[in-house]
Amino acid sequence: MKPKIQAILNIDEGEEIAGGWATPHIPQTGIYKFLAKKKGDGTFEWAHFVQRDNGSKENIYRGEAKSRQQLEETIEVMNRNLKKIFGVVMVSAKYDVYSLEGKKTPPKVH
Repeated sequence: MKPKIQAILNIDEGEEIAGGWATPHIPQTGIYKFLAKKKGDGTFEWAHFVQRDNGSKENIYRGEAKSRQQLEETIEVMNRNLKKIFGVVMVSAKYDVYSLEGKKTPPKVH
């Protein structure tokens, strides 16, 4: 059975990926990831989740930030908790962007 594709963030026209962050693999847990996009009005939308070893995504939390500084503060808070619980932090990471049809696309939508 082919796994169901789950969009974490939808990127609309005029929006762009602001960044992607991830932890190293955590045994019996997976990888914590954080994705953010910059919206047309200059604010940011983000999603934080864990990707399990089987590829499923769980515990998806979403939010908004009014500025890049507020986005960075959000990542710092997430990292403090990850460090305390697992001894790891998220660092800038590569990410893949796909169209609704499942085709890989460039990370910027104009």
